[in-house]
Amino acid sequence: MNPKTLIPRREFLGASGVLTGLIAAGSPLALLAPGRAWALELKALSSSEGATLMSVARTLAPHDRLDDAAYALVIQSVDADAARDPGTLTMLREGIRRLGSSFATEPETARVHALTALEGSDFFKTMRTKTLGVLYATPMAYAYFGYEGEAFSKGGYLLRGFNDLHWLPEVPLADSGPVPGA
Repeated sequence: MNPKTLIPRREFLGASGVLTGLIAAGSPLALLAPGRAWALELKALSSSEGATLMSVARTLAPHDRLDDAAYALVIQSVDADAARDPGTLTMLREGIRRLGSSFATEPETARVHALTALEGSDFFKTMRTKTLGVLYATPMAYAYFGYEGEAFSKGGYLLRGFNDLHWLPEVPLADSGPVPGA
């Protein structure tokens, strides 16, 4: 192998990014995933940029028990856009720079405050749109929220789990209004 074609390790690591994590054993995502570990290769963003954007997505759509793997799909979509469009990559990096290098490790209140300051920016609008559009359209989120998919082809919702959302608290019958047929 020609030594002139070798890329120094620091340069290689700086040019590529990887997000990694573990899926919690008892989570609904564990049923969908073939294993507990996951990794996501980033094409345009570095690992630290990906981690910052994952914190942005988690702050915009906070679900404490939803695994990072679901949020990583948002970052994968953002990274694909950034790889296709240099303008998007520049805008994302400027937003990350404005948030600061410690954004991902800050407490939630500080992250909310930092994002509020960027609310009118293209960075904020892009991340909000991607987070809401990608996160809630994944089978991982469906499993977490108990959404079983469209019901038309299965006969509708009325006789097929209309009220089986286990993550909602039970409503006492006396407080729920008039009972049909009573």
